[in-house]
Amino acid sequence: MARFQQKPTLEQRVSSFLREHHLTASRKPLLVAVSGGPDSVCMLHVLNALKKDSGLKLHVAHLDHQLRGNESMADAQYVLDLCHELGIPVTIEQRNVRTYQKEHKLSIEEAAREVRYGFFAEVAESIGAERVAVGHTLDDQVETVLLNLLRGTGTRGLRGLQSVRHWQSSGRRLTIVRPLLAVSHKETAAYCRRHHLQPRIDVTNRSLALTRNRIRLKLLPLLKSYNPDIIEALLRTARIASDDIAFLEKTADRYWRKIASKQGEVIVFRKSALLELPSGLQRLVLRRAIEDILGTLKDIEARHIEDMLTLLAKPAGKRINLPYGLFFATEYDRFLLGHQLDEFSPLPLLDSEHPLTIPGTTHISGWRIHTDVIEKMESAFGDDLTAYLNYDRVRGKLVVRPRCPGDRFQPLGMDEEKKVGRFMIDARVPRLWRTRVPIVCDDEKLLWVVGYRIDERVKVTENTKRVLRIKFEQTN
Repeated sequence: MARFQQKPTLEQRVSSFLREHHLTASRKPLLVAVSGGPDSVCMLHVLNALKKDSGLKLHVAHLDHQLRGNESMADAQYVLDLCHELGIPVTIEQRNVRTYQKEHKLSIEEAAREVRYGFFAEVAESIGAERVAVGHTLDDQVETVLLNLLRGTGTRGLRGLQSVRHWQSSGRRLTIVRPLLAVSHKETAAYCRRHHLQPRIDVTNRSLALTRNRIRLKLLPLLKSYNPDIIEALLRTARIASDDIAFLEKTADRYWRKIASKQGEVIVFRKSALLELPSGLQRLVLRRAIEDILGTLKDIEARHIEDMLTLLAKPAGKRINLPYGLFFATEYDRFLLGHQLDEFSPLPLLDSEHPLTIPGTTHISGWRIHTDVIEKMESAFGDDLTAYLNYDRVRGKLVVRPRCPGDRFQPLGMDEEKKVGRFMIDARVPRLWRTRVPIVCDDEKLLWVVGYRIDERVKVTENTKRVLRIKFEQTN
């Protein structure tokens, strides 16, 4: 006959969480976020009961969001009294969430979360803590999975809340831990009754104006009418998604160095290597790159990653805009992700027209240009940044300038003129470089697309009497 295996108690599950995540071995204090509600009060009470055996040092943080007037003030007073009763140090402050919401154009939920975690980070820094324990429960996990499903956040969203998550904003870092993620709200409420605790009740949790509340109060009961075990089904989905993502992330890590490199503040992907990956790994690599640059994935949605995937199949020269001023661009043999991609060009910025001294040296931003007139040569071939021109065919003064709309020239070896823009595309000049490629002109025509091709009409021939040599050198 099979033995009945008793479910671990709430205290045992929290104790196991502390050991699994090495919270008991840390000498630094653990910051505990306490709102005054049943979940956070239960968490604090359990952690306090375990601290003698575990060696935990606790410090409580409570933030008054100034959203519920006297109710918010009463919550703060309750937390203060509770901490004094338990002998735990506490930091309580007020922040104006509505002002922050208007300034940053966020929903009230998003604004409250950003302000709250910013406050936690400040308190953690002041007391030397690295981690903050928050009271999210199994019920919050179910609601988060459904919320992410409705938003279309992809497989990562189906993982829901993580037991441990790293948060970063405005240069501050914090590790968020969730000791109650395997505990239901029903259990935390029962714990509070059993220990004669009287937590505060937030009446806004009944408001249907908030999406999460509508999920809890309307959607979940409806789903239960279709599947009475919907909560277990959603939790199972979250576990499977989490396991799958963990495996893919490890796989993506193995490919990262072969695919991507960081040059300054730009991440460069080898085009051929990235395109060889399955789309699932491509998504993870792209997401990791964004997180590497921004330090966060906040506001990065599944649609942004899908837009990046679509761009992988586009021709060179295309780019898309991403949140926080990021750009993702495709070139001939690579993809670029960064804020200022134009500055990633190895060529200096050329913003105006400059006359050339002949013979002599001309200095312009990022360039030193040497010119001299030499005798006729039997052969006259230069490197990419040196050109030999038939000086007898030059008309008027020479200038160097950036490309202009409508520029045309007759590339060496061709019988007809060609638009410079079309020439650059055919010559596989990266799009980000094209506005920076110097153009040498005389009074009548374009003589040289520097680094690429001279005009057929000024090539050196056996009848050339005077040869103009022009050499560009970068000074940066």
